[in-house]
Amino acid sequence: MLDEIGTIRRQFTAHQTLDGRIDQIFEAMKGIGFEALIYDYTPVPFDLNGEILIPSLLKLRNISDDMHEYWFDRGYFRIDPVQQVALRTSTPFFWNYDADADTPINRFIGEDTAPVARYLSERDMSTGVTVPVHMPRGDYATVTGVRFGGNKDFERDALRYIADFNLLAHIFHETAYSLFDSEALGIGKFRLTDRERECLRYSAEGYSAKEISRIIDRSVPTVVMHLNAAAKKLGAKNRTQAVVRATHYRLLEARPSYNL
Repeated sequence: MLDEIGTIRRQFTAHQTLDGRIDQIFEAMKGIGFEALIYDYTPVPFDLNGEILIPSLLKLRNISDDMHEYWFDRGYFRIDPVQQVALRTSTPFFWNYDADADTPINRFIGEDTAPVARYLSERDMSTGVTVPVHMPRGDYATVTGVRFGGNKDFERDALRYIADFNLLAHIFHETAYSLFDSEALGIGKFRLTDRERECLRYSAEGYSAKEISRIIDRSVPTVVMHLNAAAKKLGAKNRTQAVVRATHYRLLEARPSYNL
């Protein structure tokens, strides 16, 4: 098993770009019966109101680019039953949007999710397998394989290879994550400067603006300016609320490493 993991990892790391590694897993997925790939990553699963956040990264292979518009701009990601299941399990699962199919997404399918089902049906993408990848600090990714016009034979084949796909997806995500840039790792609507982040981090540790000014060797008005700017970007009423929101969205953390 360890030899197999090492071999798969080397196949991914032979590519020096994120897109190269995505192309690699797509080729491997085609070998076990999938025809399309969806890969997404979300740094924080929920916003402060408990609603699913739009992912910071969405990569597609052999799927229309308009999925970006629907899943991002129109918010389909928030109502996607596959994501509802993925957030609640670490087990790979087969899904089918057919109302008569007995798959884990059934209990999340309803009138609210009809736009998602319609989009997928119109593009012949109603069946697939999704591997949720939950990381230690709460961020997560999903790696999804789709078979166009999937039928009962596809379900049988998909379940036969689901363990292989699970291993492949986890190793892929490990190698992909190492190439994420700040945009992929950040929350899209919140963009703090390094100095704003630094001042908020010290504020979270209990330092006053005067104490922070000594630590970073800047004037007190400059520190206050950075703290106020951060609060405004976060939609916070005061410094305390800004710290709470920045902490929730993991804006004060150093980038963690990820190892399988």
